[in-house]
Amino acid sequence: MAGQAAVPSSRHKPHEDIQALLTGTLFVALGVVMFRHTGLITGGTAGLAFLLHYATGWNFSLVFFAINLPFYGLAFQRMGWVFTLKTFAAVALLALFVQWVPQGITFGALSTGFAAVTGGLLMGAGMLMLFRHRASLGGFNVLVLYLQERFGWRAGHVQMAFDCAIVLAATAVVDWTQILWSVLGAVVLNMTLAINHRPGRYMAV
Repeated sequence: MAGQAAVPSSRHKPHEDIQALLTGTLFVALGVVMFRHTGLITGGTAGLAFLLHYATGWNFSLVFFAINLPFYGLAFQRMGWVFTLKTFAAVALLALFVQWVPQGITFGALSTGFAAVTGGLLMGAGMLMLFRHRASLGGFNVLVLYLQERFGWRAGHVQMAFDCAIVLAATAVVDWTQILWSVLGAVVLNMTLAINHRPGRYMAV
């Protein structure tokens, strides 16, 4: 109709999704590397991978990739094939970036407190990018996004509950001071999600 402004589509274009997957997983990888360098733990399947890495010395990236395999069935059933493919790509990219980032940057001095806060912010911002482009890092992220879409529960709050449980379980392999710093990192990460990713705000698909 003449004089009526066109309504822009909210759907992301393929190149926008690719940019978000690359940038989001790189941000998360930077946070993971900072956590690993200072002996911190995080939540979700990454937290489980950290636990196994610290306890056995197994490669973090391989463990993280393997732990997420069982969750793709739920992702496909609940969220569709596009979400599942993006999530698989994000998990694979994160596993690769965690291996690659230390080749491009090393830390001469990195305080535990700085790593907890900055690493938490980086991981939260990276996950936010993925969420806004209908992707996740698998595992609990799949369940968290499903619960938000199905029941309206805030992704950050639900993720925080899971993450705190993982961090508490880490007391068997990580010193209690590292646990306290890890809790701070988990709070920073999930408050970033809770504030910026909730029903009624930016939810472009």
